[in-house]
Amino acid sequence: MTTSSAQPQSRNHDREYDIVVYGATGFVGRLIVDHLAKHAGQTKVALAGRNAQKLADVAENAGVSDWPVIVADAADQQAVAQLAASTKVVLTVVGPYAKYGRTLVAECAKAGTHYVDLCGEVLFVHDSIANNHEVAQQTGAKIVHSCGFDSIPSDVAVRELHEAAHTKLGETTLLFKHVKGGVSGGTIDSVRVQLEQAKKDPKLRRIIADQYALAEPGPDQGKFGVDLRPARFRRHWRAPFFMSPFNTRIVQRSAMLADYGDSFRYRELLNVGRGPKAFVRANIFAAVCRLALAAMAFGPTAKLIDKKLPKPGEGPSAEAQAEGRFTIEAYTVDTSGIHWRSKVSLEEDPGYAGTAIMISSAALALVHDDLPDTTGVLTPTVALGDALSRRLRAGGMTIEAVQAR
Repeated sequence: MTTSSAQPQSRNHDREYDIVVYGATGFVGRLIVDHLAKHAGQTKVALAGRNAQKLADVAENAGVSDWPVIVADAADQQAVAQLAASTKVVLTVVGPYAKYGRTLVAECAKAGTHYVDLCGEVLFVHDSIANNHEVAQQTGAKIVHSCGFDSIPSDVAVRELHEAAHTKLGETTLLFKHVKGGVSGGTIDSVRVQLEQAKKDPKLRRIIADQYALAEPGPDQGKFGVDLRPARFRRHWRAPFFMSPFNTRIVQRSAMLADYGDSFRYRELLNVGRGPKAFVRANIFAAVCRLALAAMAFGPTAKLIDKKLPKPGEGPSAEAQAEGRFTIEAYTVDTSGIHWRSKVSLEEDPGYAGTAIMISSAALALVHDDLPDTTGVLTPTVALGDALSRRLRAGGMTIEAVQAR
């Protein structure tokens, strides 16, 4: 899984478009189009999906009716290949990616086209690494999964620690101190599809359970933290965070590719307050997470849950989104014994407007910025380096790292 030292340049320089937004008519897709309409400048953007009229309506509503539209069905390999070859960057929000993303990411890798998505599916990224990493290295493509709330904040917070420390890292804990916002229907559908896959194959269940499913552990790393159990941290009980089973895999891949050190170990926890009641809250939250996953994997209860949860393409009202925000802090001790703390926060709904900022920043960086020369199937911070943090700060995100007391 290592990257080569001599990376070829992407062969996507002379393309008709800079960015193609695939899935632009969905709820998050429309937010991304709105964001790019305000911030893309002279970037050549096209919108892609299955329905030309709906795409034109999205462009008109965003005030960019001159942006071209491309009709392409995810199941049509020829159309997908033409889409990939037409642009420098494909930004796709068409999920679940296990159902609709395999052909697109493969065609991007073959064409030397950079690629960003919002994937939160361990199995899909695992397969993408196996099938596309070496191809993308040969063509000069950066295949960058998980460019939304899954998993840019986690990836950036830990990279900031590594950059601040200027040395290898040891035990590292990321704490979600405050998270307010909705969970998108697309995210729920991705979880559901992955659970359906895992039910049919024990090998897939083992991949999902493996903390190093997307990386190779160093000799001193071992296992650190169990995703869905409470844990003590900084003298308080903390609950598991429901996105940690995926985020931790992305951060572990960054640790391998960027060499955070053989002793780097990582976990994510959720703040549930202080005092004796925190222990009870942490255990209740952990139990609810486990029960929710079990219920979504069991046919009869899954049908009941489906009626209550948002469907793909659905999202909250503008008023509800306006109340969204998140703050996370990451803590580590480096190999010299010095403690460090980083902070990442944003006053936007993390799963919607915040995610639109994150993935748009990644796509624009791939078009315009000086980036690390690493290619292949990468993580956001390994692919984009300092450029990602600069663009996120410009989008309103607070990103900082300091020596901790």
